[in-house]
Amino acid sequence: MKLSTKGRYGLRAMIDLAQYSEQEAVSISSIAQRQNISESYLEQLVAKMKKAGLVISIRGAQGGYLLAKPASSISVGDILRALEGDLRAVECSALSEKGCEGSDLCVTKYVWQRINESIARTVDEMMLDQLVEESRKAQEKRTDQSVDYGSRSCLG
Repeated sequence: MKLSTKGRYGLRAMIDLAQYSEQEAVSISSIAQRQNISESYLEQLVAKMKKAGLVISIRGAQGGYLLAKPASSISVGDILRALEGDLRAVECSALSEKGCEGSDLCVTKYVWQRINESIARTVDEMMLDQLVEESRKAQEKRTDQSVDYGSRSCLG
């Protein structure tokens, strides 16, 4: 499984939103600027997250976006599924209700099942508030070290 920019950028945007929306709604342009993501692309991602019930929009002069629920109740899996869809690394018909012609003799289906379960468990156990905390720690460490990293930044 390889995540697209939708998942990678969307996760970064949600961490940013969780971090900066504690006091007021956050604009797309401010997230785009901080995360170095195109505003038009970010609008598409936020629309998907809004449809999934992860964010809400506020209209007006002080408008923008807020998390629809606490960061502690939004998992990385929720975000990635909203943006990427199914997160299974392998689509194996032997694991479906229909089965496949050779499913009785197929032992590789157990490998694919464990990989898929492992991915789901990992992303469902990581919560947005944990990533916000990690982001704050990284920012504090960077500030404490007073190092100019120039153009080297994590765009993962």
